[in-house]
Amino acid sequence: MNTATPAEGARCLVTGASGYIGGRLVPELLDSGYRVRCLARHPDKLRDFPWVDRAETVRGDVTDGASLREAFDGVDVAYYLVHSMSSTADFEERDRLAARTFAAEARAAGVRRVVYLGGLVPRGVPERDLSPHLRSRTEVGRILLDSGVPTTVLRAAVVIGSGSASFEMLRYLTERLPVMVTPSWVGSRVQPIAVRDVLRYLVGSAGMPADVNRSFDIGGPDVLTYREMMERYAEVAGLRRRLIVPVPVLTPRLSSQWIGLVTPVPASLAKPLTESLRHEVVCAEHDIAGYVPDGPGRPIPFEESLRLALRRVRDAQVTTRWSSASPPGAPSDPLPTDPDWAGGSLYTDERARTVEASPEALWRVIEGVGGENGWYSFPLAWAVRGWADRLVGGVGLRRGRRDAARLRVGDALDFWRVEEIDRGRLLRLRAEMRLPGLAWLEMAVDQDAAGRTSYRQRALFHPKGLAGQAYWWSVSPFHAVVFGGMARNIARTAETENGRRVAP
Repeated sequence: MNTATPAEGARCLVTGASGYIGGRLVPELLDSGYRVRCLARHPDKLRDFPWVDRAETVRGDVTDGASLREAFDGVDVAYYLVHSMSSTADFEERDRLAARTFAAEARAAGVRRVVYLGGLVPRGVPERDLSPHLRSRTEVGRILLDSGVPTTVLRAAVVIGSGSASFEMLRYLTERLPVMVTPSWVGSRVQPIAVRDVLRYLVGSAGMPADVNRSFDIGGPDVLTYREMMERYAEVAGLRRRLIVPVPVLTPRLSSQWIGLVTPVPASLAKPLTESLRHEVVCAEHDIAGYVPDGPGRPIPFEESLRLALRRVRDAQVTTRWSSASPPGAPSDPLPTDPDWAGGSLYTDERARTVEASPEALWRVIEGVGGENGWYSFPLAWAVRGWADRLVGGVGLRRGRRDAARLRVGDALDFWRVEEIDRGRLLRLRAEMRLPGLAWLEMAVDQDAAGRTSYRQRALFHPKGLAGQAYWWSVSPFHAVVFGGMARNIARTAETENGRRVAP
């Protein structure tokens, strides 16, 4: 076999650059000497990534042939890193359409290679018996392999890395439950892989010879049951030995609801993850090493991948998270600038307070909101709202933050997402909890006529139908406590922090 050799100066197109893998792949490609162009439906989501000034960004969508034609201009290698995590009935058709459109435009543009990251398929299981999501991943890989463009399909099972959904699920299940009643799939054998190895194989695939058009199974050196993975996590994390009791009655749906209650991973995402564990997912070959040599210590052993991920978490160096992608069904509408937007009502709750602190001190509090710091008002009300959202399949409050002190556009923040950040001045959050309408929360630093620091806060809600109207009027009596307390406590915290910094 011929090992992959990077083509110096070749241009790579990366789709899904704001996602967990894509956001980490871009700097790896840049550091390997490639030029990188990122395709994004909302390019602003990429503006705060540390590598953005080194890459080119274009607006587009994998289902839009016209935008792909522009994006593919001059591209040598195209990375297909998008997929639907939706549970809607038509998600397989949408994935199929996107893959066909991408394949056709890549062929027409003369792209030299397509690289796709899919899911590891269990041996001996008919495709009809696979979970819908794994079946869709398999079909997408087949469409790309049949495109007429030499294609590399990498198939991975459980990816272990700081911020990955699989790692977060494993971490929280093990840390929060010293005694676990678990579904039968904890006995399924799995071959996990470190995210660093996934990225290494992705980068190496760009330089594969033109006659390579095939799938490769990729995995780490360890084959473990999920139960053994939890036991090893407890050992690496310094926890007491966990008592794990498997029971046969928990279906994938019930398992996903259980995971959604215990971990930050919502049931909508946990369901495809647990469905993929119903069968044994172990690599049938390791042919990728013939093109992307492993070298000493590679692939990374499971326990070492856990240590690396935990170190990143504890050092607050998680560059991307599973929550980088919006959950299925999440609203993406930008804040309306017209009060009569869409011909409907736009309800607001506005608060303002003078703050005896510097603008910088106030901004530090604003940017640090959420996660472990909380929301500065009536914690029980926020907790109840988070639990209610979880019960109806939403993300709840448990997503937390990627970074304890600093936010960037596109970050998930509990059940909000950062829509806009003007550092030092404005933070705008868009709600991703289940609501009969669209909602935003703004927090801003300003100055009054006398030059004093002021805090401005605005909650906005655009109701959908009668249910939306009823929702707003049912919760508005609590706004004085929730939003009023929030404004008051943020101001007080800024004043306290300011006093500590200026004290001799």
